[in-house]
Amino acid sequence: MTMTRHWIVGPGALGRLIALRLAEEAEVTLIGRRTLPAVQTLITPEQASLVRRVEVARIDALPREAPDVVHLTTKAHGAEAAHGALADHLPAGVPLVLWQNGFGCQPRLSERHAGPVLCASTTEGAHVQDDAQVTHAGHGHTFLGSLDGQHGELAAGLAATLTSAGLPAEAVDDIRVRLWRKLAVNAVINPLVARFRIRNGQLRDRPFRALVETLIAEVATTLSAEGITPPDGKGLAGWRHLVWQVIEATAANRASMLQDVQAGRATEHEAILAPLIAAAEKHRLATPGLTDHLEVLRDRADTLAKPPTAC
Repeated sequence: MTMTRHWIVGPGALGRLIALRLAEEAEVTLIGRRTLPAVQTLITPEQASLVRRVEVARIDALPREAPDVVHLTTKAHGAEAAHGALADHLPAGVPLVLWQNGFGCQPRLSERHAGPVLCASTTEGAHVQDDAQVTHAGHGHTFLGSLDGQHGELAAGLAATLTSAGLPAEAVDDIRVRLWRKLAVNAVINPLVARFRIRNGQLRDRPFRALVETLIAEVATTLSAEGITPPDGKGLAGWRHLVWQVIEATAANRASMLQDVQAGRATEHEAILAPLIAAAEKHRLATPGLTDHLEVLRDRADTLAKPPTAC
């Protein structure tokens, strides 16, 4: 199918990155809870400034003309509410692309949406500067596919569009495995850097290195029980290689969960940690490290949700 009209729902860093890149190839509408400036600037990894004008809208005042495809780029904990606000305004059959971390909302929305659903696993990095500017922090790669292995032609067409727009992508038939692999890396890195407020590269140093190794072992055991293998198929050694490779490649980065903690926003701890812990419990495996980090991050979320004490 021809995909000329794209709705990007969730104008955070990733959403704006996708919108501004796609704006050269298609009609793009950036949709959020509030209206952002129509003129947006993208700072590329090469430090060039790309200025683009996009259509903007609020999720409670959607455009009349239906999209050809909807990209849901909210955080994982907001994805289902955002889809609920959209669903009645979309004709049956409009494809939905899920860009969330973790492995929580994807199966549920794949069942709920009245049309094809693709899941995206991406290593593109971006962060927001202000309401009118976003920085593309580092080039990455995106995999697209559906959890049921269908819609290969749709995935291939969208991958070609993204690639042409400067976001290299490819269609795959094993997106479930790739989502679990990304979740595994995030589950080791993000809770540690968010909890201790450090950059990724500091995980190489004491005392954090030992904590990384503990989480890798828990993740490896759990995913082995789930039948998920690392990219090179070498068990624990493969997971260790994958995680440390990402830490080295992103040493200067502030992970998204750390950025959320520093900004006082809700984090994706449930979407990233809870599926792993649930899988471990299903196989009667202990995950004390993962469970401890989830409890700490849950406590932090509860504290943020409480009203301030009156003076």
